[in-house]
Amino acid sequence: MANPKSYMHKSWWKILCVVLLIFTFTWGLLVKVPDLPALEETSRNLFFHVAMWMAMMTLFTISVIQSIRYLRTLNQRYDIYARQYAVVGIFFGILGYATGSIWMSYTWADPNNPAFESFSALAREPKLIGAAIALLIYAAYLVLRDSITDMDKRARVSAVYNIFAYAMLFPTIWIIPRILPSLHPGQEGNPALNFKDVSPAMRIVEYPAFLGWTLLAVWITTLKIRLSLLKEKKILS
Repeated sequence: MANPKSYMHKSWWKILCVVLLIFTFTWGLLVKVPDLPALEETSRNLFFHVAMWMAMMTLFTISVIQSIRYLRTLNQRYDIYARQYAVVGIFFGILGYATGSIWMSYTWADPNNPAFESFSALAREPKLIGAAIALLIYAAYLVLRDSITDMDKRARVSAVYNIFAYAMLFPTIWIIPRILPSLHPGQEGNPALNFKDVSPAMRIVEYPAFLGWTLLAVWITTLKIRLSLLKEKKILS
């Protein structure tokens, strides 16, 4: 029988994750947000949309580190780590993309124009296009990996491609959208969040939300890794 104290000691970060997310969902809906034109109460999506992207970036970073570790050691375990962190990273990226698209439809769309015209204008948003390209590059990583049957070749090719995919994150999400004019909150031509739009009260929720969603993403990944290792136990032993 497992020692409860030992379990609590190992699972402190999971407990922290639950506490932070409960805090995010409760205080995040109660905290007073700045009365900004267009944004108004939708500013609360900061605790979800931006936090999802932070979790995605964290998982993609861990994934590429695991790929590098595989290339250095040729240990199949690291290949499994890299894949699962990438899979969950893509999932949180899709959540971030979806929450951002919904947020965009309420704040950027022109109510005086038909929905089709508003969508056609918003679909050309550099941040939106860049995020879609980044997610498609990572989706191709999974397709490429699953198309190779030889285990060693699959791991090597996937590791190299994962490094390429991670390198493409920066021009597609961070660099190109900053160069082009963007509707994204921030200064003109800079899709970064404008820190003047976030009140100190929102900051109290923002950082715990970032950490809480990231811990949840890591938690989900560890579960997927354990399942994958069980399936590959005979191969790895």
